[in-house]
Amino acid sequence: MTDERVKLVLASGSPRRLALLEQAGLPPDLLNPTLIDELPRKNEAPRTLAKRLSRSKAETAVHARQVEALGPARFIVAADTVVASGRRIIPKPESIDEAAAALHLLSGRAHKVFTGVVVVNPRNNYRQRIVETKVRFKRLSREDIESYLMSGEWRGKAGGYAIQGRADAFVRAVNGSYSNVVGLPLFETVSLLEGAGYPVYFNWFNTN
Repeated sequence: MTDERVKLVLASGSPRRLALLEQAGLPPDLLNPTLIDELPRKNEAPRTLAKRLSRSKAETAVHARQVEALGPARFIVAADTVVASGRRIIPKPESIDEAAAALHLLSGRAHKVFTGVVVVNPRNNYRQRIVETKVRFKRLSREDIESYLMSGEWRGKAGGYAIQGRADAFVRAVNGSYSNVVGLPLFETVSLLEGAGYPVYFNWFNTN
């Protein structure tokens, strides 16, 4: 498809995912945050959770009134990011105490970041990828943790940190996609959009 009427929807309210799509030259026409229950099921593996939640977000967006109002020529991108130490899922902290506990758990260890990405084309065909990145933190001092907590960057972040912010100073190594840790693996997202028929490069030529 190379029709200018083709629309792109980001089924997320995350400013980080929006910034990444814009960085890739693919600014969405609509932001449609989805509200779903993100609690993991009993004994659910981190990868499985990322897969389930991203699919659920995409399915919810397909039937959203704002999305339907765009007409049939629309593509949807949905994603969910899960941080885990082993099989232990580290949720988005809701309090400073939960954020402190997350940082203590990550200190001096390697952990994994999983992002499920789903693209839905105008025929409502779903394409999905699960991307895994391994991140190793330095051993965090008490001052490191207390200062980071005071910054407030942990709020609303999977794992309680933002690698694109101050927490980058804690990272000893990243094995895999950096943009995945930020919240949207760009290589895989663009590949899914291309495979679904979205005019990625046409959009580049027509975006200033």
